[in-house]
Amino acid sequence: MKKVFQLEDLDCANCAARMERAIGKVEGVTAVSVNFLTQKLSVEADEAEFDAVMEKVVKAAKRAVPDCTIVR
Repeated sequence: MKKVFQLEDLDCANCAARMERAIGKVEGVTAVSVNFLTQKLSVEADEAEFDAVMEKVVKAAKRAVPDCTIVR
C-alpha cells in the first residue's frame, strides 16, 4: 500500500534527503520518497502493518528533522 502525506516546515533539500534516508531504514517500509519542492512524503508498506509502520516513520522523521511535521 502506498500513501502520500503533506509535510509542514520542511526547510531544505538536505533535510528532505536526511528524512528520506532515516525513513528508508524503518522496518516495514518498502519504498519512500520525500519531495522538498512539493512538500510531500510518499511511503509504501504492507497494508496489514501500515499504521504500525507509520508510527515508526513519524518517529524517525522527527529524529531526522525535528521541525518538520507529517500531516496525517
